[in-house]
Amino acid sequence: KLEINMKIDTALILCAGYGKRLNPITLKTPKPLIEINEMTLLENSINFLEKLEIKNIKINTFYLHEKIRDFILNYKSNLKIEIINDGNQILDTGGGILNLINRSDENDFMVLNPDTLWGDSYLEATINMMNYYFQKKVKNLLMIVNKEKSFDERMRGDFSLTNGKLLKNKENNFIYTGLQIINKSLFKNEKVMPFSVTKIWDEGIKNKMLYGFESKQQFIHLTDLEIYNKLVKK
Repeated sequence: KLEINMKIDTALILCAGYGKRLNPITLKTPKPLIEINEMTLLENSINFLEKLEIKNIKINTFYLHEKIRDFILNYKSNLKIEIINDGNQILDTGGGILNLINRSDENDFMVLNPDTLWGDSYLEATINMMNYYFQKKVKNLLMIVNKEKSFDERMRGDFSLTNGKLLKNKENNFIYTGLQIINKSLFKNEKVMPFSVTKIWDEGIKNKMLYGFESKQQFIHLTDLEIYNKLVKK
């Protein structure tokens, strides 16, 4: 059994987006409820978090909110799962995260995009990443992967990695996988309104405080219809 030294008790799953690149599927089905290998992306994410011994999950919703709510109402789980709607407008990733962490007394959160297929092969890396986060006392740690490991070969890199820290330059060989650990304090000057989490990252890069943790797993991300059709045929 892998040793978790310090624990994160609460994870956030971001489920508010429109998933427009998966039209026409997402005209009636929110992206997190798309099935790959007979399992929804959302259930796949919840299973993954359960194996990491996360106790609480908060999910933000907006587009086709009722469908996600109904799915969770009928979902059998030992975890405490709470759904929080973005409200009158979609809050984007940053605003959505802030709206969720405002409903928690925790300081450290795992944030997960369900668009990535989180398999058991990610467990060891994620546990090592949690341990790194607490040992190094960092505030924002992103799981990244070399773009050569991406199932979708069209994906461009987001960051470069130097001495454990992320920056943006010409190389940008690393893709953000959709898993990060954040500390609440990063959002102290923000208001609940639409903004992208990249605002927090850019601030981190500027202050040399944005850290990356490299995964060696194949990165499968449900980008659009082309990738969906490939995955369903796999």
